[in-house]
Amino acid sequence: MADEPSKPEAPKAAAQAQPQRQTQQDGHPQFSGFLAEIVELNETTKTGIYGEIYTVSCRILEGKDKGRIIRRNMIGPVKVGDVVRLPDTSREAREIKVK
Repeated sequence: MADEPSKPEAPKAAAQAQPQRQTQQDGHPQFSGFLAEIVELNETTKTGIYGEIYTVSCRILEGKDKGRIIRRNMIGPVKVGDVVRLPDTSREAREIKVK
């Protein structure tokens, strides 16, 4: 039994090939973007082929535009008071004019 060959170990390079997420000091993943709170949900102006996109007003909670209220289009179930992460605060949705 002492003369049995040992099993080859799995290569460690495969485990290191996956990209590593940057983490903060508390161990949570670090995300980019700006937090915003939904303050108004305009249900009368749905858009998209099936009406699945809502126009909402968001108050920016962090960054250089903190406190600014902007209009954005959101997909999915949203309600007033939800906190979302926006990739940028410079773009704003145009008002939808119904003909």
